[in-house]
Amino acid sequence: MGEIREVREVQGLGRQAFCDMRGVPKQTLINVENGRNEPSFKVMKKIVDAFPQYTMWLMHEGVNEEAGQISPQIEKARADLKKTGTDTN
Repeated sequence: MGEIREVREVQGLGRQAFCDMRGVPKQTLINVENGRNEPSFKVMKKIVDAFPQYTMWLMHEGVNEEAGQISPQIEKARADLKKTGTDTN
């Protein structure tokens, strides 16, 4: 499930840091990120509890920016705009 990798990476977390932060075994995360296993409900709950802004995207591949539900791509684009000084907010 590459989506979890995208969340982890846009948050600037390596695998070990992510696992330590969320209490997920590293091999479990590796297996999920590489598509060997689907994430369990317990693992998904740990992720959405830490990063609630990605819940809709992780569960339904959708976004609702007005409700604060974004994707890692939106987060990255916002960060890039701030770096370049072209952010309009």
